[in-house]
Amino acid sequence: MSASVLYDAPGPKAAVRNRIYAVAGTLAILALIGISVMRLSEKGHLAPEMWDIFNYTGIRQNIADALLATLKAFGLAAIGSLILGVLLAVGRLSDHKPVRWFAITFIELFRSIPLLITIYAIWVGFLTDYSMWALALGLSVYNGCVQAEVLRAGINSVPKGQSEAAYALGMSKTQVMVTVLMPQAVRAMLPTIISQLVVTLKDTSLGFIILYPELLQTARLIASNTQVNSQYPYVSTIAVIGTIYVAMCLLLSALATWIEKRGRRAKTGIAVAAAAEPAEAPGVLETSGTRNPEGDGAGPDAPEEPVRKS
Repeated sequence: MSASVLYDAPGPKAAVRNRIYAVAGTLAILALIGISVMRLSEKGHLAPEMWDIFNYTGIRQNIADALLATLKAFGLAAIGSLILGVLLAVGRLSDHKPVRWFAITFIELFRSIPLLITIYAIWVGFLTDYSMWALALGLSVYNGCVQAEVLRAGINSVPKGQSEAAYALGMSKTQVMVTVLMPQAVRAMLPTIISQLVVTLKDTSLGFIILYPELLQTARLIASNTQVNSQYPYVSTIAVIGTIYVAMCLLLSALATWIEKRGRRAKTGIAVAAAAEPAEAPGVLETSGTRNPEGDGAGPDAPEEPVRKS
């Protein structure tokens, strides 16, 4: 029986008790799911007619357009947040106090403001006629601040000896940051960076507040404007749109896992040259073997005279 650092290993009675709790909890969750399904079925939300609406060409086209709009906003927000994150992380680590304090103030301010308020303020104040850019900019500002903290943690995790060695070679701070620290920080924090990108993808659903036609806004319009059996298909619409969100997040997570594994398999570093025979400089052996270049008969192959001890 092995003990953990955080807690003691459970004994026989505790193990049985934990199994009972796990089985009871699982049964309770299954019972709640069953009750929910029964109630939805009684009200007609699970009727086949509620799902047949997705066979209509118009609704399929609306969902496809909403998916494309969501991916556009996510692409702009992902690129903007990564660029802003790098700039803020470098600024927060700057030796210049004005730059450092500006970066700190910017990060702490927009991390404290709710993202929904940021998006709405940008849309109302600056980009009323451009809802996609308002959504992308709001997402870039908030997630850029989070990515900046992630990158700063990655930079600080790099051993100081590497930056000191780079400075000893005569490299400037910009060169050290770009060629030594930042690549290692990105590689070390790649899972966290991708996780924040998944959050950015899900946060595109906040575009409904500014009437941007992304997936959630389109789902709301479909469910509220389509009537089946005197009911609105909210349950089926939410299930379909939620499945699309889950699929996109899983694909992004799978991409992150593939990139991380590929980075681990990549051959990095300087290849060590194979050992070879030492090269002979021309004329060295002839000069060292010739004792009398004046021509006394002793050539390079002549044996040396023994040294007599006095």
